[in-house]
Amino acid sequence: MSHASAPAALDIRALAPRERHPLIFSTFSQLRAGQAMELINDHDPQPLHHQFQAEWPGKFSWAYLEQGPATWRVAITRLASAHSDGQCCGSCGGA
Repeated sequence: MSHASAPAALDIRALAPRERHPLIFSTFSQLRAGQAMELINDHDPQPLHHQFQAEWPGKFSWAYLEQGPATWRVAITRLASAHSDGQCCGSCGGA
């Protein structure tokens, strides 16, 4: 029997803009491989998606659950790294 938990919902609509990205990245960094968080926002978080691509390339998946106009919901899932699945390429020395 699976005990998978529902994605953590992170509603950032009431937060000041300067507080949003640090909270999102802090929450994401605490996820284990395969876990997801649901981001709830008041606009398309496309700039955030670009920042994820720059800071976490290949380590997340991004799926829109709702696309406006008033509410945007995105499931952001942390993907397994090469190290966690035994497929290390050796280029980082195992870090």
